[in-house]
Amino acid sequence: MSDLFSGVGDNNPQHILLPGKGERCELYYQPDFLTAAEADQLFTQLHKSTPWQQSSIRIAGRTVPIPRLNAWYGDKGAHYGYSGTRLPLNDWSVELMQLRQRVEGELNKRFNSALINLYRNGSDSVAWHSDDEAELGDDPVIASLSLGAKRRFQMRRKSGGQRYELTLESGALLVMTGATQRFWQHQVPKESGVEKARINITFRKIERLNSAQLV
Repeated sequence: MSDLFSGVGDNNPQHILLPGKGERCELYYQPDFLTAAEADQLFTQLHKSTPWQQSSIRIAGRTVPIPRLNAWYGDKGAHYGYSGTRLPLNDWSVELMQLRQRVEGELNKRFNSALINLYRNGSDSVAWHSDDEAELGDDPVIASLSLGAKRRFQMRRKSGGQRYELTLESGALLVMTGATQRFWQHQVPKESGVEKARINITFRKIERLNSAQLV
């Protein structure tokens, strides 16, 4: 087992090696990283206090709003963007700093930023993509915590063929590591019938901090 997982607890963790040709694309999934009470409390706090915004991205030469709300938190200089947009950098809240420290202690891994998404209901989604922006460096570790409504999380190999799917429940921690971002994409598809909101927090490490906002 990778050193990344040397500090994990005993709450039903799963270590998953995605199919491939020796690339070591790995997932770590702990469905009850937070208790139900902890997850509910954190969801309520973040839902009320986060400065949500609806970013716009460039697709095929057009600027379109994303089908969800988001916010970016990080250490000084931890600027980040994707698909032609840059996200305003927010200082860590007390709740997010405590959660970050807990995730870092669990995984024995340092993070300096977090992207928070709010899926207001099943009509909100995120399309196929990889977290492979230059700011994240080569083969980044992405630690993703889910709160609120259960949602499907789908993965597909970039070269085609293989797929993998999980249902992410409130309080679950999913970690993508190894060469996963190089060889796989993931998405949260629209789901009819889902009326409740979901918050997703993805902890990341920006490799090159910049004291000025990039343009």
